Amino acid sequence: MTGMRTVVRALAAAAALLAVTAAAPSGHAAPEPKAPGEFVALRSVDPTVIQEMRYPTAHTFLGEPVAGYRQPVCILTRPAARALHAAQRRLLRQGYSLKVYDCYRPQRAVDHFVRWAKDLDDQAMKAEFYPRVNKSRLFEDGYIAEKSGHSRGSTVDLTVVRLPALPTRPYRPGETLAPCYAPKGERFPDSSVDMGTGYDCFDTLSHTDDPRIQGVQRANRQFLKRTLTDFGFVNLAEEWWHYTYRPELFPETYFDFPVTRRAVAGH
Repeated sequence: MTGMRTVVRALAAAAALLAVTAAAPSGHAAPEPKAPGEFVALRSVDPTVIQEMRYPTAHTFLGEPVAGYRQPVCILTRPAARALHAAQRRLLRQGYSLKVYDCYRPQRAVDHFVRWAKDLDDQAMKAEFYPRVNKSRLFEDGYIAEKSGHSRGSTVDLTVVRLPALPTRPYRPGETLAPCYAPKGERFPDSSVDMGTGYDCFDTLSHTDDPRIQGVQRANRQFLKRTLTDFGFVNLAEEWWHYTYRPELFPETYFDFPVTRRAVAGH
């Protein structure tokens, strides 16, 4: 009988240990969400579009890489990627190429923007990206918002490059900053044709049809707009670089999977 009680106690102790082990955290992080099957890497649809993905780098208005951008890969819904491919085919025949700066943007990246905008002491990149805008007005003036159409997967930030394309030199953290609206030869060098401002310039000069933008700069903006409009894209009037393919595949859904090749592997 004593031996039986010993066995029972041993079994009970083992069961208790198993229960604790099952309840304890495994130590492994939950797997990252993947993109729905309707998303693709742009390179798999058109490898000729130049990709200069800014947000995985320190050359952003934050002065650091943006949360959620693990790799410099452009991800879009398949219809948007196919429409860019069609626009690219036309541009290549004309001696130009598209260049994308940002494509799908996870919600965690937008949340990073919001946190940064609320930190009024962090103005490390003001001299380049928002020289004439008080940081306290970024929400009120519409430069930062808590949701972004990019998170729906059919919006892209892009420009036009004359071929043959020269690479853009890497940004060097701590380098002297020039205003994003300075003359092309003075602002941060970019292989883009002259659009009058750099990318992500928080200034009314970035408005696509701002009347102060004339001559070659205005013609370049209209060239980009005319080309993309022909293939189903709609421009955001406040940003010459911002286009959304319509109709959107996910007009009401804001995704949060990270920007990685793995997120769209096999699509």
